[in-house]
Amino acid sequence: MAFTGIMRPGHVQLRVLDIDEALTHYCDNMGLIETDRDDQGRVYLKCWDEIDKFSVVLEPSDRAGMDHMAFKVATEQDLSRFESRVKDFGVETSRVPAGELNGCGERISFIAPGGHRFDLYAQKEQIGNSIPTTNPSPWPEGIKGMKAIRFDHCLLYGNDHDETVRFFTEALDLDLAEQVVDGDVQIAAFLSCGYKAHDIAFIRHEEPGKLHHASFLLGSWEQVLRAADIISMKDIPLDVGPTRHGLTRGMTIYYYDPSGNRNEVFAEDSYRYPDSPVLTWEADNVGQAIFYHSRVLVDSFMGVVS
Repeated sequence: MAFTGIMRPGHVQLRVLDIDEALTHYCDNMGLIETDRDDQGRVYLKCWDEIDKFSVVLEPSDRAGMDHMAFKVATEQDLSRFESRVKDFGVETSRVPAGELNGCGERISFIAPGGHRFDLYAQKEQIGNSIPTTNPSPWPEGIKGMKAIRFDHCLLYGNDHDETVRFFTEALDLDLAEQVVDGDVQIAAFLSCGYKAHDIAFIRHEEPGKLHHASFLLGSWEQVLRAADIISMKDIPLDVGPTRHGLTRGMTIYYYDPSGNRNEVFAEDSYRYPDSPVLTWEADNVGQAIFYHSRVLVDSFMGVVS
C-alpha cells in the first residue's frame, strides 16, 4: 500500500444553486480559500493545508449534488494503466483535456457501477499552503471559520453496490477497510487507497448516483466543538452531532450547505496499515456503528441525499 498508483482523493465538484451563498458557506464559515474562477461560472477552492490549487469546485446549477469526484494518481503511466484496467472491467472511459478545469491536467473520466462519475488525473498546479518550506510555522494567519485542513472523502449512495465495491477494489486497487453487514449482505463499504480509515465509502441504495456527504478534516475534537458553535452562530442547518462514530472512530458533526448538500467536519479518525484486518459491524449494531454515543439512527441522516 505504498503511495503509488492512486494516491488520494484530489477534488470534488459540487453543484450549488446560488454561488454567492455557497461561497459564504464554504469560505467564510468553513474556512476554504478561493483560488480561481472560470468562464463556466465555476469557483475553485482549497483548504488551508492543501498544496494543490483546488480540492473543491463549486458549479452553478439548478440542482444540488455531486458532479464528480476525482482521485490523483502518481504518474502519467499510472493514468494510462488505470484507464486500461477500467476498460477491462467493462466500464467505458473518456478523456477530458488538460485545462478543462483550471490548473488540472488531462483526466480519465468514467461512470462507476453505482452511477457516480469519477475522474483520475496525474497533474495539478501546486500553489502551496502559505507556509514556507524552510522553517515552517504550524499554520498560516488569517484562516476563517472552521479552519478545514483538507478535503478528506465522500460517502456515496448508489445501486449495484456489490459491483461498485468490486470495481474499486479490483480495477482501482483500493482496499476494504471497514464494513457493515446484514448476514451475507454488505450494507456499507469503507475503502482506502492509503493509510487513512477511508478515502471513499459506499452505501447500498435503490437510486444511483447520490451524494450523502463531502467530508473535511479538522485538527481536534475541540475544533469540532468550535465548528458546532459556528453552525449555531451562523444558523447553518444542522443534521447530527457533535458526536463520535463507531465506524472509523472519528469525532464528527454533519450539517448542510445552502443548496442542501450535506457536509461533515471531523477529527481524530483511525488509521490502517497493509496488514490491518477488515473491521466489521453487524446490522444489529449499526446504530452504535454510526452514532456511538446515542446508538440510535437518525432518519434525516439515513434518508437525505443530494
